[in-house]
Amino acid sequence: MAAPPLLLLQDITLTLGGKPLLEGTGFSISAGERLCLVGRNGSGKSTLLRIAAGEILADSGTRFLQPGTTLRYLPQEPDLSGHNTALDYVLAGLTDPSAEWRASAMLDALGMSPEENPATLSGGEARRCALARVLAAEPDVLLLDEPTNHLDMPTIEWLERELLSLRTAMVIISHDRRLLETLSRSVVWLERGTTRRLDQGFERFETWREEVLEQEERDAHKLDRQIAREEDWMRYGVTGRRKRNVRRVAELGALRAARMDAVRPQGNVTLTAQTTGQSGKLVSVAEQVSKAWGNRPIVKNLDLRVIRGDRMGIVGANGAGKTTLLRLLTGVDTPDSGTVTLGPSVAMITLDQQRRALDPDRTLADTLTGGGGDMVQVGDEKRHVIGYMKDFLFRPEQARTPVGRLSGGERGRLMLACALARPSNLLVLDEPTNDLDLETLDLLQEMLAAYDGTVLIVSHDRDFLDRVATSVLVATGGGSWTEYAGGYSDMLAQRAGVAPDERHVPEQHPSPEHEKALPSLVPTQKTVGTRKLSYKDQHALEKLPGRIAELETEIEKLRRKLADADLYSRDPKAFNRHTEALDTAERALTTAEEQWLELEVKRETFGT
Repeated sequence: MAAPPLLLLQDITLTLGGKPLLEGTGFSISAGERLCLVGRNGSGKSTLLRIAAGEILADSGTRFLQPGTTLRYLPQEPDLSGHNTALDYVLAGLTDPSAEWRASAMLDALGMSPEENPATLSGGEARRCALARVLAAEPDVLLLDEPTNHLDMPTIEWLERELLSLRTAMVIISHDRRLLETLSRSVVWLERGTTRRLDQGFERFETWREEVLEQEERDAHKLDRQIAREEDWMRYGVTGRRKRNVRRVAELGALRAARMDAVRPQGNVTLTAQTTGQSGKLVSVAEQVSKAWGNRPIVKNLDLRVIRGDRMGIVGANGAGKTTLLRLLTGVDTPDSGTVTLGPSVAMITLDQQRRALDPDRTLADTLTGGGGDMVQVGDEKRHVIGYMKDFLFRPEQARTPVGRLSGGERGRLMLACALARPSNLLVLDEPTNDLDLETLDLLQEMLAAYDGTVLIVSHDRDFLDRVATSVLVATGGGSWTEYAGGYSDMLAQRAGVAPDERHVPEQHPSPEHEKALPSLVPTQKTVGTRKLSYKDQHALEKLPGRIAELETEIEKLRRKLADADLYSRDPKAFNRHTEALDTAERALTTAEEQWLELEVKRETFGT
């Protein structure tokens, strides 16, 4: 018998601005369940989570929390005002005032001083405080809205381990695919005001979603045929009794309404970067560049070349100086010593993570047009602002909405809309993935892959870097930076032999406890003078290429079978069987390739 739910939302309805946002939505979660809530920006995910937290009331529907159940909610933008210290803020979230030790321990684990003034905290530090508050309470139900925003990679990895160790029931909204794949056991998909549930992890979600959409297309086709028959009757049918005619006319209207609801445009963000002429082959050249904040080195004796077409990811813990390095490489800041030379014909577009370029009091339309009428200059052509807004999933009625009233995801899309309208051959992106939904992230990745220019990216999104970056520049401590070919996972494999004294720990909290709490950016191992591969490793290194080739052949065969457009309608079981087999084979191929790469790195390191 299934366990009774700790939290239940049923038939939740909410209307905002005259348009239903949620229509009969809901979900339930029982003890120990880990559920992720996914959907497009603006679909109502955060609103539904706030209803679950009891922060806002729905127009109708049921919210039930088991008596005696403790619940904590992490908002997307935590408010720390009204508290003198970080410890005061965390203690305010505890039901047991005597548990001060737990609040202090959690702050310490997250690298925060209990005496920090909340008014002076950065976005990442405020997020750590808010996490400490909800985790220290050890609730029965934990609601997390974008928990990884503004966190660095060591903290994200620590958070993953901490959440995996809890028996708490969790509902998580996040754009971080790696986090969702690690934590989730069920998925609730919020789309067009309604929810659907998949009782499998997030790694299965995208395949399942495509199956659902394909079924909807088939249902819509059947509905089209039924409407066509009714319209034919309306034109050519023999006139019968008046009442019967009225009924059939009403039924036709109902069918048309159902069709409109079934195919209500979901839309896709249209991301196309406006490119200008090519830059020189060398986009940015740093020679013996150094920069320090007081006595703390941020960059030390850096030699780096950014070549036209590079997509370089820059990673490191908060406080490592990633944004400073970005500003040095693009000529915005001047180094203390050394030189940075920008290549000829560089046309640069920058997206900063704080979105400072957006005026919260300005309307969406004025932000896009610069206040100059109804037209937007997009590359060499002018477009009407409403049409350009639709490319980024903004509704026409939002044209006069102040920017300050947009959601975090909508502000992220607006920044992209502003930036991509201008011609460029160098894109500088500082945390571009914050608040974006998964579909927009997919399109951003495709756009960057097709972009005929150079991209510099600061990001803590591991999956995003794996999909986009051609190289990764990593802070290794003491102002040193090292470049690795490939994405984030490739960098981890290459750094597998890094010595403990090369690990980077944020220098604003250099306590031994903090070093334990926030582990190094990558796994470490001790280096040994003379070593060689074990017999088991040598055997695996010999066998893996053959295994990889077999898996690639199997994957190709399965893809050819699934390319049959009629397979699903002819044999749904075979379609599902081939889909699952393809998923298993692709996972096995990824594992085999990673194992081969690790063994190759070992072999080269040991000289065998």
